[in-house]
Amino acid sequence: MRFSINHSPMAITSIRSSISRCRRWTKSDLAIAALLSTLLIAVSLFIISDSKKSSAVGSAAIAPLRSDYVELSLLKNARSKGAYCLDGSVPGYHFQRGFGDGIENWVLHIEGGGWCNNVASCSFRKGTALGSSHHMEPYVLFSGILSQDPMQNPEFFSWNKVKIRYCDGGSFSGHPEKEFINGTKLFFRGQAIWEALMDELLSLGMENAKQALLSGCSAGGLATMIHCDDFQRILPRSTVKCLADASFFLDEKDVSGRRTMRAFYQNVVQLQGVAKSLSKDCVAKREPAECFFPEEIVKSIRTPIFLVHTAYDFWQIQNVLVPEASDPHGEWRKCKLNIHHCSSSEMEILHGFRNSLLKALDDFKKKREQLQKLLAIGTSTGGRTIKKLYQRYQNQGAFRSHLRDVFTKLESNARGGPDSLSEVTLVL
Repeated sequence: MRFSINHSPMAITSIRSSISRCRRWTKSDLAIAALLSTLLIAVSLFIISDSKKSSAVGSAAIAPLRSDYVELSLLKNARSKGAYCLDGSVPGYHFQRGFGDGIENWVLHIEGGGWCNNVASCSFRKGTALGSSHHMEPYVLFSGILSQDPMQNPEFFSWNKVKIRYCDGGSFSGHPEKEFINGTKLFFRGQAIWEALMDELLSLGMENAKQALLSGCSAGGLATMIHCDDFQRILPRSTVKCLADASFFLDEKDVSGRRTMRAFYQNVVQLQGVAKSLSKDCVAKREPAECFFPEEIVKSIRTPIFLVHTAYDFWQIQNVLVPEASDPHGEWRKCKLNIHHCSSSEMEILHGFRNSLLKALDDFKKKREQLQKLLAIGTSTGGRTIKKLYQRYQNQGAFRSHLRDVFTKLESNARGGPDSLSEVTLVL
């Protein structure tokens, strides 16, 4: 480490002033000073030695000269595949190669960012990273489940890691039939982006993956559910799992009695031609918008999937249960901002919303007895009543520590071993 000394006049004056205020040192003072100097030198030598040892250990555990800041790559085959962001730019992703024991394993993460449900909202997104690669950061920090730090991400730090940028506004499920609306040029190519991206990742080595995990949060988690079985289809020789985080959106009435979220999804599905990417069985029996909800999507998923969700979801409470239009007088404003300001009647409604989530997940468990599923739900216990209300994106934090045990358990289930279970439930 190199140290520099400030030789500015102000610094020199300050030093001289300090010296002039010092009294003459006694023999006792000199003895104490000598002892302290000896201790400081010893401590310094110890720190330097320990630092070198730590550096050597770190170099062995982590690939040398790598950074958790990963460069943006644009899809090379995008134009030939007709895969475009909302504004017509080429979609992007960030890719970090694996090393060591993880060189044949892959983890993909689809970022979230909501949806656009009309021309105005989609046009707005064209001017952001959620609608155009022209606005995407050239480098992003890989953290959580994408980190290469073995202390932060012990399960996947050495795997091949991909962060998929989200720029279509329809959870990678749009189709181009209705692109030219009201004279506004918008590209609804979510499905084409997904297919082009998979082709490119296969060419980068994913086709030889031993294990592969497709994950996503929020709208990215919804995309994970929609494409989970397809991910298994393109990797027939790999052990494939999916992880949908903070994305189990409910088809519930809001506090005014309207189905605001269903109406919103209906606009998304109609605008972007999403129905073609949804379950054919579901679309044949229900309105396509209903089939865009996770409760319906998971009924047809055959690939093992992790569902990670808090029992009290901040985003859903603000946008599904109590959207602004349902609370014109702002009676819920304080409760939405701080759970401690909720009245007893508001708390009762929140508990009801939580119970709806648990019921939907319980129905899912009962209907999928023949498959091995992991269901991770954050619930309230004891004095922590609703403190998980504001928690989202669990896979960027503590949830990653459970995943190794989960893979082991699911592999045992697949072999029909002694621990074979129809379901495993984790309380976060």
